[in-house]
Amino acid sequence: MRSKTEILSKADMDKIHAATIDLLWDTGIVVNHVEAREILKGAGCKVDDETGVVKFPADIVESAIKKVPESFTIHSRDGKHNVEMVSDGSKTNNMTFGVGVKLTEYVSPGEYRTRDGTLEDLAKIARVTDACENIDFFTLPISAMDLVGKECARTLYETMAIVANSSKPILLDPDPEYLQEYFDIECACYDGDEKRAKKEPFFIVGGCPTSPLQLDHHACELAINCGKYGFPMMCLSMAMGAASAPIYLAGTLVVHNAEVLSAIVITQLANPGVPTIYGSSTTSFDFFCDSAPVGSPELALISAGVAELAKYYRMPSIVAGT
Repeated sequence: MRSKTEILSKADMDKIHAATIDLLWDTGIVVNHVEAREILKGAGCKVDDETGVVKFPADIVESAIKKVPESFTIHSRDGKHNVEMVSDGSKTNNMTFGVGVKLTEYVSPGEYRTRDGTLEDLAKIARVTDACENIDFFTLPISAMDLVGKECARTLYETMAIVANSSKPILLDPDPEYLQEYFDIECACYDGDEKRAKKEPFFIVGGCPTSPLQLDHHACELAINCGKYGFPMMCLSMAMGAASAPIYLAGTLVVHNAEVLSAIVITQLANPGVPTIYGSSTTSFDFFCDSAPVGSPELALISAGVAELAKYYRMPSIVAGT
């Protein structure tokens, strides 16, 4: 039986939501994408094309939240490892952690070495993960650094290495330039059936805001175009408390929430009703090590709070953890 941790009351979440709505209107989000700004302007947002700042009225944010499906299925290539994403907390799924560039290699008892990850490493990890019953879906733990600098589409090689070695659903490290190619891979796995590929996607695409309070071209491209191919969209903030977000965890949650909801608004305006995931790899900044530790107590508290906020909004969520 899984234990349950609740760190936010309904009143707490009401306050975080109200502060988020104020932030989205009073301060706004820098949206570095012309088409996204046009979509937001057409919906009634206040847009400054010179600065790129977009201010979001409360009713537009609330409307987008309501459009997100409360539950949906992420399909698997073989149909045997489908994942049910729910918003009511009744089901928990586990996935690998990503994305890094280094791999730690066992040498002998107490001795390890760290090196760049390779495409072969990624294929092996995918094969092992496919056999692990406790892991429900896959994201890239490492990048194929042996392909960096070569004249090839690295992300497509990485995707093919995973698909060839795992039948489980896959959260891509996507390049929006290759959305058509990702879809073509799905179609190929479904014997060329485009309708089935759109209806039963096994890829998820994810976009990250740039903290504090910015949406870059990459994230907006994914948000706008994911629905054309039937890909579920994950909007995931990686804010850092005391660096790109306030030092207080409640303030960090407000900034995080504003970033994720702004991306969700664009996703739902461009693709009403597309499956969308509220995501978090937000943590606190460690000034002693100059890093954003994923194993910190603050991350555990933030992730627990984010999961509760997603449940509050009736959205499925993905949060970082160890």
